[in-house]
Amino acid sequence: MNDDTGIDPGAPPSGTGCADCDASGGWWFHLRRCASCGHVGCCDSSPGQHATGHYRSTGHPLVQSFEPGEDWFWDYAAEEVRASGPALASPSSHPADQPSPGPADRVPADWARALRR
Repeated sequence: MNDDTGIDPGAPPSGTGCADCDASGGWWFHLRRCASCGHVGCCDSSPGQHATGHYRSTGHPLVQSFEPGEDWFWDYAAEEVRASGPALASPSSHPADQPSPGPADRVPADWARALRR
Protein backbone atom coordinates (compact mmCIF):
# COMPACT_ATOMS: atom_id res chain seq x y z
CA MET A 1 0.00 0.00 0.00
CA ASN A 2 1.13 3.53 -0.72
CA ASP A 3 0.95 5.09 2.76
CA ASP A 4 0.89 8.64 1.39
CA THR A 5 -2.33 8.18 -0.58
CA GLY A 6 -3.93 5.08 0.90
CA ILE A 7 -3.99 3.51 -2.55
CA ASP A 8 -3.04 -0.15 -2.89
CA PRO A 9 -2.42 -0.79 -6.61
CA GLY A 10 -2.09 -4.52 -5.92
CA ALA A 11 -5.49 -4.99 -4.26
CA PRO A 12 -7.68 -7.00 -6.63
CA PRO A 13 -11.35 -6.10 -7.11
CA SER A 14 -13.68 -7.87 -4.68
CA GLY A 15 -15.66 -9.35 -7.57
CA THR A 16 -17.40 -8.52 -10.83
CA GLY A 17 -20.40 -6.81 -9.22
CA CYS A 18 -21.36 -4.79 -6.18
CA ALA A 19 -20.36 -6.93 -3.21
CA ASP A 20 -23.16 -5.51 -1.04
CA CYS A 21 -25.88 -5.89 -3.69
CA ASP A 22 -24.74 -9.45 -4.33
CA ALA A 23 -24.96 -10.20 -0.61
CA SER A 24 -28.47 -8.76 -0.33
CA GLY A 25 -29.92 -9.82 -3.69
CA GLY A 26 -30.01 -6.22 -4.96
CA TRP A 27 -29.04 -4.68 -8.29
CA TRP A 28 -26.87 -1.79 -9.45
CA PHE A 29 -26.68 0.81 -12.18
CA HIS A 30 -22.90 1.41 -12.42
CA LEU A 31 -19.96 0.12 -10.42
CA ARG A 32 -17.08 1.80 -8.56
CA ARG A 33 -13.93 0.15 -7.20
CA CYS A 34 -12.14 1.26 -4.02
CA ALA A 35 -8.51 2.15 -4.79
CA SER A 36 -7.49 1.27 -1.23
CA CYS A 37 -8.89 -2.24 -0.80
CA GLY A 38 -10.57 -3.25 -4.09
CA HIS A 39 -14.15 -3.30 -2.72
CA VAL A 40 -16.59 -3.04 -5.63
CA GLY A 41 -19.70 -1.02 -4.81
CA CYS A 42 -22.55 0.52 -6.74
CA CYS A 43 -22.72 4.19 -7.76
CA ASP A 44 -24.86 6.90 -6.18
CA SER A 45 -27.52 6.52 -8.89
CA SER A 46 -28.00 2.91 -7.77
CA PRO A 47 -30.62 2.13 -5.12
CA GLY A 48 -28.01 0.93 -2.60
CA GLN A 49 -25.32 3.60 -3.08
CA HIS A 50 -22.82 1.10 -1.66
CA ALA A 51 -19.61 2.73 -2.95
CA THR A 52 -20.40 5.86 -0.93
CA GLY A 53 -21.40 3.68 2.02
CA HIS A 54 -18.02 1.96 1.83
CA TYR A 55 -16.27 5.35 1.91
CA ARG A 56 -18.31 6.44 4.93
CA SER A 57 -17.59 3.25 6.86
CA THR A 58 -13.90 2.91 5.97
CA GLY A 59 -12.66 6.41 5.12
CA HIS A 60 -11.15 5.10 1.86
CA PRO A 61 -11.50 8.26 -0.27
CA LEU A 62 -10.73 7.16 -3.84
CA VAL A 63 -12.78 4.98 -6.15
CA GLN A 64 -12.25 4.24 -9.80
CA SER A 65 -15.02 3.57 -12.27
CA PHE A 66 -15.40 -0.20 -12.72
CA GLU A 67 -17.19 0.23 -16.05
CA PRO A 68 -15.61 -1.00 -19.32
CA GLY A 69 -13.66 1.75 -21.10
CA GLU A 70 -13.66 4.15 -18.12
CA ASP A 71 -10.59 4.88 -16.00
CA TRP A 72 -11.50 8.05 -14.08
CA PHE A 73 -11.38 8.30 -10.29
CA TRP A 74 -13.72 10.00 -7.82
CA ASP A 75 -12.24 11.54 -4.68
CA TYR A 76 -14.89 11.54 -1.95
CA ALA A 77 -12.77 13.67 0.40
CA ALA A 78 -12.25 16.44 -2.16
CA GLU A 79 -15.59 15.82 -3.90
CA GLU A 80 -13.98 15.91 -7.33
CA VAL A 81 -13.32 13.80 -10.38
CA ARG A 82 -9.74 12.91 -11.16
CA ALA A 83 -9.10 12.21 -14.82
CA SER A 84 -6.44 9.65 -14.02
CA GLY A 85 -4.67 7.79 -11.25
CA PRO A 86 -2.45 4.78 -10.67
CA ALA A 87 -2.94 1.54 -12.55
CA LEU A 88 -4.84 -0.86 -10.30
CA ALA A 89 -4.66 -4.66 -10.33
CA SER A 90 -6.58 -6.39 -13.11
CA PRO A 91 -9.34 -6.58 -14.07
CA SER A 92 -10.05 -2.88 -14.54
CA SER A 93 -13.80 -3.33 -15.08
CA HIS A 94 -16.64 -5.76 -14.79
CA PRO A 95 -16.89 -8.15 -17.77
CA ALA A 96 -17.90 -6.31 -20.94
CA ASP A 97 -20.80 -8.72 -21.48
CA GLN A 98 -22.26 -7.98 -18.02
CA PRO A 99 -25.15 -5.56 -18.50
CA SER A 100 -25.63 -2.20 -16.80
CA PRO A 101 -27.83 -2.14 -14.91
CA GLY A 102 -27.14 -5.57 -13.56
CA PRO A 103 -27.16 -8.33 -12.87
CA ALA A 104 -29.77 -8.99 -15.52
CA ASP A 105 -31.77 -11.50 -13.47
CA ARG A 106 -32.27 -9.06 -10.56
CA VAL A 107 -33.04 -5.79 -12.38
CA PRO A 108 -36.72 -4.86 -12.13
CA ALA A 109 -38.64 -3.97 -15.29
CA ASP A 110 -39.14 -0.41 -14.03
CA TRP A 111 -35.48 0.01 -12.99
CA ALA A 112 -35.14 3.54 -14.43
CA ARG A 113 -37.77 4.82 -11.97
CA ALA A 114 -35.72 3.43 -9.06
CA LEU A 115 -32.56 5.37 -9.96
CA ARG A 116 -31.47 8.05 -7.54
CA ARG A 117 -30.74 11.43 -9.05
